[in-house]
Amino acid sequence: MSSPSFNVRLQTLLSFNHLEKSVHDHLKKVYSALTICTILAAVGAYVHLFNIFQAGILSTIGSIGLMVLLMTSSHSKETEQKRLAYLAGFALCSGMGLGPLLDNVIHINPSILPTALMLTSAIFVCFSLSALLSNDRKWIYLGGSLSSGLSILLIMSLANMFMRSSFLLDINLYLGLFVMCGFILYDTQLIVEKRRMGSDDYIWHSVELFVDMVNVFRYILIILARKDDDKKKRR
Repeated sequence: MSSPSFNVRLQTLLSFNHLEKSVHDHLKKVYSALTICTILAAVGAYVHLFNIFQAGILSTIGSIGLMVLLMTSSHSKETEQKRLAYLAGFALCSGMGLGPLLDNVIHINPSILPTALMLTSAIFVCFSLSALLSNDRKWIYLGGSLSSGLSILLIMSLANMFMRSSFLLDINLYLGLFVMCGFILYDTQLIVEKRRMGSDDYIWHSVELFVDMVNVFRYILIILARKDDDKKKRR
C-alpha cells in the first residue's frame, strides 16, 4: 500500500501548482476541445466503416480546407463559434480519412484496433504529463530536431518508393512514431509558453495536439498490423 505522504506528494505534483491560473484555465479549454475532436473523429471513422459515407477525395479536401480556415481565421469572441464549427468538421473529416486504414487493419486482425487505441491513449497521457510537469522549457528545444526528423522521414519515404525495402519501411515507421511522440512533448510545452505570452487560441492549440495524437495512432496501427501480418506469413 502507498503511504499517505506519497499520496499527498502525488496529488500536489498533479495539481500543477507551478502553472499560472490563466494557463490552468487555458489547458482546460484545450483538452475539452481535444476530447470533442477525438469523439468526432471516432464518429467519422464509424461513418466510413459502416458505409454511411466513404472516405475519399471529398473528405481529404474537406480536412485540408477546414484546417486552412482555422489557420487563417483569427481567434476572437465573434469568430469563436464559427471556428468551433470548423474544428468539428476537421475532426470529423480526419476520422473519415482514417477509414481506409482501419478497413485494412480490421481485415488483418480486429483486435489490433483496441490495442492501438489503448497504446495511443497511454503514450499521449504519459508524454503530455511529462511536458506539463516539467518546470523548465527543455522540451521546447526539441523543435529543430523534430523538424530534422520530419525531413529524414520524407527523404526515406521518397527513397523507399523506388527501393521497396521492408527494412527501410520499418525504420521509417518506428522513427515516425518516435518523432510524433516528441511532438506531443514539444507542442504541449509550447502551448503553455504561448499562453504565458498572451495567446489564448485554445481552438488552434487543440488542433496541434489532435494532429499529434492521430499521427501516433496511425503509426501504431500500421506497426501492429505489419507485425500481425508477418506472424501469419511465418505460419
